[in-house]
Amino acid sequence: MSSRLCKLCDSGNTIKYGKYKGTQLYYCRDCKRKFKADDTLFHMKTPANQVSSALSMYYEGMSIKAVQRQLQQDHVNRPSTATIYEWIQKYTQYAIDSARGYHPKVGDRWIADETVLEIDGQNAWFWDIMDEKTRFLLASHVSLSRTTGDAQSLMEKAAQRAGKVPKIVVTDKLQAYLDGIELAFGADTEHRQSSPFAVADDTQKIERFHGTLKARTKVMRGLKNIESALEFTDGWLVHYNYLRPHEALGDKTPAEVAGVDYPYKNWADITRHQPSVKIIIGHTPRGTARLPQTRVSKARRRRRVKVTTRPPKITPSLGRLR
Repeated sequence: MSSRLCKLCDSGNTIKYGKYKGTQLYYCRDCKRKFKADDTLFHMKTPANQVSSALSMYYEGMSIKAVQRQLQQDHVNRPSTATIYEWIQKYTQYAIDSARGYHPKVGDRWIADETVLEIDGQNAWFWDIMDEKTRFLLASHVSLSRTTGDAQSLMEKAAQRAGKVPKIVVTDKLQAYLDGIELAFGADTEHRQSSPFAVADDTQKIERFHGTLKARTKVMRGLKNIESALEFTDGWLVHYNYLRPHEALGDKTPAEVAGVDYPYKNWADITRHQPSVKIIIGHTPRGTARLPQTRVSKARRRRRVKVTTRPPKITPSLGRLR
């Protein structure tokens, strides 16, 4: 037994386990994993703290070139932009894998909305639905249209993640939501359409989320193609739900408020995650990725969902009441 503590679980039950490129390896008998004696990750020359810092900076809004400059300033290390992109690609897959299988304890009132972003010279629609109580983002959907099938797909993904059907869904007045919610939830859910000046049933929270998303993509100077859009969206939503504290939630993450016992607190922890699937690092040739085709299925019930449209509540100015 060696005197070195495990870097992954802090156990002292470790033994020497050969060498890797001249660096001593150790094996932990408690967590059943190998680790290196230095601060680098396997198959990487850069210390782990620099890699995790790069990931955090990227998902907090810095471009890859800005991340490169910051690493040069803080650590006197200037990896290539291609290397940083490979870090992002690799550990984004780690993050997505680590977040699988969790069912957040969310409320019965969900808010859905969509926003448009320019990708490769054409407009793509980003659909999102979040729980109002915990602000947990239940599902996202990317499409080149705003159809009933797109709305239905968003609702079904959210229900699968939450493990339940909501009692109320608040949306804007997009026609696609009318049939999309009915096809996904039947008569189990009340659909409330929000007015621009409504007080009770507005979509302010999810529109605030879209403002954050647009600010993030502005730093990237626009998503270049659908491949980068899909990679960015999946990774950043894990960052949003599980790693990014929200001031309105008492500096907790949506996952913490939703009762998810997620084992990692930051990107440094995620780099030590043991993925359950094979991690593939490579560049998808541009133009080969395709958005999934959305299909409209049959409604679960014939009776339509209850649609409630509330008029705006406008408080008159006191100056006009004279």
